Amino acid sequence: MKKILVPTDFSDTAEHALKIAAQLAKKHNSEIYLMHMLELPMQLIDPVGGSNSQNLPESIFFMKLAHQRFAKLMERPFLKDIKVHETVMFHQAFEGIMEVSKQYNCDIIIMGSHGASGFKEMFIGSNTEKVVRSSTIPVLVIKNEHENFEAENFIFATDADASNRHTLETAYNFAELIEAKFHLLFINTPNNFITSTEVRERIEYFVSGTEIKDYEMHIYNDVSVEKGILNFAMKIDKALIGISTHGRKGLAHFFNGSISEDLVNHAQMPVVTFKI
Repeated sequence: MKKILVPTDFSDTAEHALKIAAQLAKKHNSEIYLMHMLELPMQLIDPVGGSNSQNLPESIFFMKLAHQRFAKLMERPFLKDIKVHETVMFHQAFEGIMEVSKQYNCDIIIMGSHGASGFKEMFIGSNTEKVVRSSTIPVLVIKNEHENFEAENFIFATDADASNRHTLETAYNFAELIEAKFHLLFINTPNNFITSTEVRERIEYFVSGTEIKDYEMHIYNDVSVEKGILNFAMKIDKALIGISTHGRKGLAHFFNGSISEDLVNHAQMPVVTFKI
């Protein structure tokens, strides 16, 4: 974890993500790429090709304003002694995040989520959702402020599909990196029920052929996969939820509108996603 990308709109939630990025950067001697996207009308981005060349001073004004906000942000004590690269781009937010992550070969993206509705707001119709669906590197999404990011337990929710072993190994390596205990979680639901013996056999086969040795297996029964993940996670202290995604079939399957707002609002722990 040498290069951490943190998109910011200078909001409180974005700063929550930056604080965690700073803690991880200090622990792993990482650099932070702090980026802000200026989503301006096309005539401001390309004043020569636009209808009014007098718009150029206005676009420069927005750029200077962003740099001023960066300068103010860099005064935060939690960024002291961390190498931070400032990036301001004229781009659509989602496309810009993807471009910067590839350009600088970043290892992880850390983003804040907006809205009181938590995961629902975070994953449905937002830039964060698009990043999670498309990013080839892990995406850590932060909802609340954490003065001390202590993820002692890493809960990886899985259906134990053997074709996705590479994602399992990526998640396990991430858990080792942050020095968290690795939990493999399988949710049994009434509509897709299999016996505990079958689950254990499936998970053991899922893990076989990998270097994963130190983990705890959990089988949790609930009315849905979504509620099962959240309810189980709430029982574990200092937990971080990990899930894999392969586009719309991934997160859209796990975190859909069927999750009640009450459950989502009580999910205080961060979530990290891994692309299948």
